[in-house]
Amino acid sequence: MTDIAMIKAAAVRLKGHARRTPLLTSPFLDEIAGRPVFVKAECLQHTGSFKFRGAWNAVSALQPKGVLAYSSGNHAQGVALSARRHGIPAVIVMPADAPAIKIANTRALGAEVVTYDRATADRDALGAQIAEERGLTLIKPFDMAEVIAGQGTTGLEIAEQLAEAGVEAGAVYVPCGGGGLTSGIALALQARAPHLRVHPVEPEGFDDVARSQAAGERLRNERLAGSICDAIITPVTGDLTWPLLRDLCGPGLVVTEDEALRAMALAHDRLKIVLEPGGAVALAAALFRPGEGPVVAVASGGNVDRAMMIRALQA
Repeated sequence: MTDIAMIKAAAVRLKGHARRTPLLTSPFLDEIAGRPVFVKAECLQHTGSFKFRGAWNAVSALQPKGVLAYSSGNHAQGVALSARRHGIPAVIVMPADAPAIKIANTRALGAEVVTYDRATADRDALGAQIAEERGLTLIKPFDMAEVIAGQGTTGLEIAEQLAEAGVEAGAVYVPCGGGGLTSGIALALQARAPHLRVHPVEPEGFDDVARSQAAGERLRNERLAGSICDAIITPVTGDLTWPLLRDLCGPGLVVTEDEALRAMALAHDRLKIVLEPGGAVALAAALFRPGEGPVVAVASGGNVDRAMMIRALQA
């Protein structure tokens, strides 16, 4: 299991390689939310999302001869860049309906891309088969201790940045798919800032974490495709992430696609950053769900097609 010691070790490995992303504010967003809103801009991380943190930490810690990953795009790019900088080959298994920009960027970073049908194929089985055939080390997108630890460094930065801003307590909203980022941040804040409470945020219709929390047992999503929030659509949380989500996080929040699009437009207009739909759900929850006290919204990714960004701006 990942612990704070692993997250601290990940921070050492990432120093000089990952960006310390800013914590942004806007009085306009505060007015909409009715409370102070801080946006952790992981969309400005290398490859456009927080995924670089976990990928770099895993590749650095394991030192493989070659890697394989399965991803809708953000983890793919993080692993591809990490592999290239370590001088090793990378094969990425991606859903055929992933945004074109994510597939193109992954290939541009030097990785071989293998596509599959998200609705009918078992990506885990396909990835495991290719890894075994080619002698590659599988870097999982969320259910891997080294990956969770790398994502947890985001939480260390949030604790430091809020302390610098004089904020001691509040909520931290995190976009949640498989739960690697959410559980890593929750672990880091439990150790560094226990008065900050993490809440997973999911898109409507793909809210397995919120439902699992309410039921007290891990539940699956009935659908595996059909949301614009592709970056955070997974069948079910991981064996490693679920206990952390269950034990360390507050109740999950659910937002609509329209709210995610509105949050994308507001982030563009008020913060001058670009978010993808899945990366905007935490900001949507902060803006459009009632709450008290300061709230941090993790803007987890910004790899969005132009057509989707135009849709958000015109919504």
